[in-house]
Amino acid sequence: MKVAVFPPNSLILADMVERRGHEPLVIQKEIRKKVTDPEIDSPPFNITEEEPIKGLKYAAIEVPSGIRGRMAIFGPIIEEAEAVIIMEDAPYGFGCVGCARTNELTMYVLRKKGIPILELHYPETREETVEMVNKINTFLDNLKESTNQTEEQGE
Repeated sequence: MKVAVFPPNSLILADMVERRGHEPLVIQKEIRKKVTDPEIDSPPFNITEEEPIKGLKYAAIEVPSGIRGRMAIFGPIIEEAEAVIIMEDAPYGFGCVGCARTNELTMYVLRKKGIPILELHYPETREETVEMVNKINTFLDNLKESTNQTEEQGE
């Protein structure tokens, strides 16, 4: 199952998702497509004039072009996500804070999709950390079980 993680560049969450047999949807994969594209001549100019136009799918024309450009990058994550793990109140070092409005808009769109979502608060103690890891593992294992049940019913 494809699982989006927030913060969108959290290697910790991505690793946990992958270890449980799911595909993490993270911003690094989307940005890599942009900076390794032969059509891009000069990174860091890795956004084309098309990106803000693609972002119109998620945000109105009145929204600043930076947000629309970011939404064009988040778009494939939104479209492909079959589940989401959201870490609230994470410190700057845990993952990208980026544009807060873009993150809010992305999470809003993901919540409206009606897919399984696990929302957690960043742990501050060892006990909270153990509890968080257990919740994530249980969530991911339940996704795997529901996928297996769906496949069995389809046979």
